[in-house]
Formats: sequence, structure tokens, C-alpha cells
Amino acid sequence: MKKITGLAVSTLTLAISQSLFAQDVADIEVVEVKGNQQSLRTLNPGDNTLKGIFGDSLTAAQTPRAVTSLSAEAIEALNINDLHDIVKAAPNAYASSGFGTPSLPSIRGQLGELFQDGVRRQAGNNGFGLPLSFNSVEQIDVVKGPSPVLFGSTQRNGGFVNLQTKVAPTSQSSGKVTLRAGRWDQYSAQVDYGTAIEEGKSGIRFSAEYLDHGSFYDFAERESTNLFVAYRYTPSNALTWDISAEYYDTDYPDNAGINRPTQDLIDNGVYITGQGTQPNGSTVAGAGAIISPTGEVVIPRSRVFTNPDDINGAETTVIRSNVEYKLADNATLRNITYYQYLEREEIAQNSFVEIIDGADTFENRTELDYQWSDSQLTTIGLALRYNDVLGYSQFTTEADNPIDLTGPISNRVIPLTDAQKARLVELRPGVFVSPGAQYDLDGDGNGDFNLSDTTDSTSWQTGLALQQRSTWTDKFSTIAGVRVDYYDVEARDPLAPEGVTAASDTYSDTLTSYQLSAVYKLTGDINVYAAFSENDATSNSMAGGTVLGGNNEINPLNFATENTLYEAGVKYAPNSQWYAEAAVFEQTRSLRNRDGSNSGVKTSGFELQMFYQGNDIWVNAAYSYLDARFDDSAAFQGTAQVIDAFDNSRSDIIEGTGVGSPTFAAFPASNTRVQGIPPQIASINAGWQITDSFQVGASALYTKSFPLDFLQTVHIRDQYTVDLNADYQVTDALRVRLDVMNITDEENWQPLFEGGYFGATLVMPNVPRHAQITMQYAF
Repeated sequence: MKKITGLAVSTLTLAISQSLFAQDVADIEVVEVKGNQQSLRTLNPGDNTLKGIFGDSLTAAQTPRAVTSLSAEAIEALNINDLHDIVKAAPNAYASSGFGTPSLPSIRGQLGELFQDGVRRQAGNNGFGLPLSFNSVEQIDVVKGPSPVLFGSTQRNGGFVNLQTKVAPTSQSSGKVTLRAGRWDQYSAQVDYGTAIEEGKSGIRFSAEYLDHGSFYDFAERESTNLFVAYRYTPSNALTWDISAEYYDTDYPDNAGINRPTQDLIDNGVYITGQGTQPNGSTVAGAGAIISPTGEVVIPRSRVFTNPDDINGAETTVIRSNVEYKLADNATLRNITYYQYLEREEIAQNSFVEIIDGADTFENRTELDYQWSDSQLTTIGLALRYNDVLGYSQFTTEADNPIDLTGPISNRVIPLTDAQKARLVELRPGVFVSPGAQYDLDGDGNGDFNLSDTTDSTSWQTGLALQQRSTWTDKFSTIAGVRVDYYDVEARDPLAPEGVTAASDTYSDTLTSYQLSAVYKLTGDINVYAAFSENDATSNSMAGGTVLGGNNEINPLNFATENTLYEAGVKYAPNSQWYAEAAVFEQTRSLRNRDGSNSGVKTSGFELQMFYQGNDIWVNAAYSYLDARFDDSAAFQGTAQVIDAFDNSRSDIIEGTGVGSPTFAAFPASNTRVQGIPPQIASINAGWQITDSFQVGASALYTKSFPLDFLQTVHIRDQYTVDLNADYQVTDALRVRLDVMNITDEENWQPLFEGGYFGATLVMPNVPRHAQITMQYAF
């Protein structure tokens, strides 16, 4: 904290002293930061270019999919700090909390994929991975539906976010320092500077970000460092080569929210006390424990399921290369190369363990565009992706409902019994994880071990894609594509019990993807489109690895997930003042359950978004409707309903069933509505330039009531959040912004986990009213 404060003072002093000598540069920067007509134009999502999604770049208005594109200026104006903030602008982008650390987007009621420059990033599995830093990002594109054929087969198909990486300038120099301070001792600093090396031919850019965040929640601090460097080489008009490297080191919390989510907790903050008791009489939290209520209290919303002794951190390095070379007037070659190395370690006091001891991911994709005529463009793509994961996991002894959060911290510790340890393997002194396969040591015909996601796996994915973009008339055009991916996978047990031969298995499969879209110009300003996509997808474990099943074989169903999208929409883009789009869709897809199985989900809905700018104002609004149901598929929860966790000894408090929790409930195949997803969402954002140096803005988000659990016994009610901001240009180079979030101090709630597995176990209280101040100095 002292370092950050010192840096703030030093930078502010530098800003004041240099502002008198930076007039030339400041004159250029005024256009960007003062919010005038030219600055507002960069907020229009219809003007943004979506690189690579359908090959050669299309604008958002030309793309035949529902899409929300956010420029660097829009990211700043909307105060978007993590992936879940995209719901402010993107319809149907509401997400569960992801254990308090968003690592993946959520789109149309499902975890989405995270791409950067068209390549799938290593992020999280089932929503909890490593937090994302935007230090290397200059544009966020939120696209609905499965990834296009050029991007390749993926695990998640509700939609995806494609991050566009910052590039180095090849003319002039510019930079900025951004300092931020907020409530709960949250501080961050970023320096971003780019300069030409050889004017018009090469340049370099550096960006560094440090974050030191206290938290509203107990024991939930976060610290991270992100270093980014980019180099651009353009020796001629025919060749552009962008190279970048990013290093990210972060320590962050596993925040499980508040357990025992009764309706009284949601509505009134009332928590039922009492430590659960296992069938064997132990008060250590365990499967099947039953709580005898001892009373009720209004629990502090900061009293979440965390532990000060938890260890959780990650470190990753990413290298990217993007080459575009114009072979001839009608032929262009693109090559995209990506490498990421990831390590992650979590050892939690509630017995959860996830250790990625090294994950290497490499992808190289080459695309050739050939323009046969003014109306026919063919793209051929060849991709090779390699993923190697060594990881250890243990989640079979967790038990959340039995723990009384109002009691001592020791309540939250789940020490393993000797019997439990016997079903695990000791990775290092005191750290027990599941083996990567099942073994019958005593010969009784039953496996003797608990299985999680432990794996030592290698996969090769080779993809061949063909896409045809055709303009048939002045009004009618189509995009058709097909891709075939061949997978060759090997999985091994990296930690077999002593005295047995480690199990291993290999598997290969071929997956296909098809897409077809058509655009018809009703007028020069209005396009209507229709899109169809059908693709096979995979189902992976942590870091994209592949696990062995209970039979010590790779499950072929992990490569047999089918997804289908039907979508139709209209886009209105008359000029840079207006942009609007509306879409209707029906989509069937797969939901990966916590145990590795898959359930079919069918969704249908409607989405609308609009942008307008005047001389001094801008407005962005969005609305979405979503009906997501299980598609004649089974569903799973840790506990069937929250009352199962309690006995009926205090019926005046709660009429419990005495079943116990967790019980790993399975529900038969049905068409029941998927829990944890609001059916309607509305948002509006606006800004008003009051004077040349002063502007104000506001943001509001509304979510319709929705069930928290499968049986729909507990609901999160209708909720809204309102944020306000004010921005003042102190000098040509220095500006200050104040943001006040949740200005009305609503006590809102959020599901903890995608897919609803913890719907009867945990719920996340959203943060109360808080403020942050940002100082930015441009040079």
C-alpha cells in the first residue's frame, strides 16, 4: 500500500510538472479523453472491426451474428474491469460469480469460450480458473453462438469473447499512466507507452499493471502483476508482423459466498446457525451431515466462505505472433501462433485441491484468402493445436452446508480422516489428491479410490477449414464454412498408488463443424441475416486436459458433444450516430456437470441492443429474454434442496427433512428450466458532456427474478444496480474520474457457480455501495 501511495504522489507531481511542457502531445490527446464528437464515435459498436471471426475483417454491423463490440474507449467509459462486467452492454451475458473470480464469460446461460486474436486461451474449467487482466487488451468482442469454423472446435458453445491484443505504433510516441484507488484499500497502477522505432516501419509498446486489492469480503484479498510488450514490423505495404509477450502472476481468493441459501437469507439476510453433524457423530463437515438449528442471525454480508490459510495463485506466460502478408492483389496469407505456459496451485482448508503443475498450449493456424472475383472470396485454414497438462485434483470430500459461518474459523477446516486418506494419494507431505485412475487393491471387485480430475494428458488437434464468402447481388451475400478436426489424445495417471502399474489410455476421434449465414440488405442502412451452425465439441477437465474414467479409459462421450444454432436478426447502421441490432435464436448445447458428465440444454430467446450519440450525449441500451431448459436430460446438484441440510428439531425456524447435505442429488431427465439464469435482463448506459472539460455518466442493470435451485424452492428476486460517474479534464494531459457503484446500496445476490450445481448450497452476496477514483496522465 505504501508503494502504491508513493507511486501515486510521484506520478501526480510528474504530471503537474510536465503538463506545462507537453502541449503538442496534449493537443492530440484531447480528442481521446475529453469526450467530444470524435471521441464519442469510438464508442459506437457498429463501427468496430471484428478481426478474424469470419476471416477477413468485418465490422460488427456486417457480421451475421449477434455481437457486442467494445473498443478501448468503451471499456473505459463503461468501467469494465472483468469479464462479468460485459453484461452492462451485451445482452444475455449474465454470469454466476465463478467463486468470486471471473475467468470465463457466460453467454446465453452457459460458460463461454475465451479467445484472444482468434486463438482459444487457457482460462478456467467450470468457471474457476485465473482472473483475467485487460492489460494486453484494446478491444473486446462478445459473439453469440458457437465459435466459427476458422476458430475450431471448442468445449463451450453458448458464445465466446474474442480479445484483441494491443499493437505497437509505427509513428510518433504516446503513453499514459493510470492510477486508481477505491474503497476497501483497492489500489492499482498501469503504465502504457508506445513509440516508433523506425518511422512507418516498426514500433514497440510496453504496458505494465500492478494491482493490490483489499476486499469487502473476509479474507479475499487479491494481488497481481501483468507485464506486456508488443513489437510491430511493417517493412512494406504487403507485410505486417505483430509479436507480443505477456507475463501474469496473481494471488487471488476462492470465494464460495454464503452457504445455507434459504429464501429468508435472500430476502432478509437471516442465516440459520448450528454446526452440522455427520452420521458418525463428527461435527467436522462431511457428506450427509445434518444440522440441528440453534438460532437465527442477520449475517454480515462480508462473512463469506473463505479461509485466511487458503493458498491460491497462478502464473502464466503467453507469446503471440500474427503475420499478414499480401501475396498478390487477390491473395493474402495470415499466420497466427500462440504459446501459453500455465501453473496454478490451490490448497484450501476445506480439503479442495487443484494443482496445475504445468500446462503447455501451442497453436499455429495458417489462413489463405483467395479472391476469385469481386464477389467470391475463399479462405482455407490449417491449424495445429497441442495441449499438455500435468495436474492434480481433489474435490470429493468438500462439504459446505454443514459449516456454520457464524462460528469460529476452525468450523471451515475439513481435515481428512485416515479412511479418506486411504482413498487418496499423498502428493507431498500433508497434501492428498486423487489418483488419475481407479484401482482395486483388495480384489473385491470395487475401486478403492476417489477420482477427481488428476491427469497427465497430451492432445493433438489438427484442423482443416474451408470458408466461402460470396456476394451474389448488391443486396444478398452468404458465408458458408466447414471444418474437420482430428484429435489424438493420451491420458496417463501421474500419481498411481504404490505397488500398481499406472493406467493409461489413448483415443482418437474426428469432429466436424458446419456454418451457413446469409445477409440481405433491405436498405443501405438495414441488414437482415440468418445463421445456422452445427458442430461437435469436446468436454475437458482442468487446463483443457483429458482424464481417465472409472474404467481407466478415456470416455468417448467427451468428444461427442453436439451443438446446433438457429439465429435470425436485423442490424441498423445508418451512420456513426446510430447502431441497433435485434436477434432471435434457438440453440441446443451441452452443459458439463461437475462430475464430468454432460446434460443437454435447449435455449431460445430474443436480444436487442441500441447505441445513439448526439453532439454532447451518448446512450447504450440492451434487453434480452432467455428460456433455458434441460433437453430431456438429467440434472445434478450437491443437495436437492436447502431444507435437506436441516432436521425438524426447530420447526419454528425451518421445517427440515433430515436428508443431510451434501447428498449429490441427481434429478431424472426433464425439460425443467435451468436454474441460476435470469429470464430477462435490461441495461442502459449514458454519458453527457456538460462542458469541454466535464462529463457525467450513469449505468443501470436490471435482472428478473429467477430460481436458485433446480426444484425452484428459493428465488433471487428482481434486482437492479445503478452506477454513477463524473469525469473532469484537469489539464490537457491530466484527467480525473470518480465512479460510484451501486449508488442505492442494493443488497443483491448472485449464483455462485455455472450450471446450478451449488444452487441449494451457496449464494454470493454482491458488494454494497462503493467508490473509486481514477487519475490518468497522458504524455
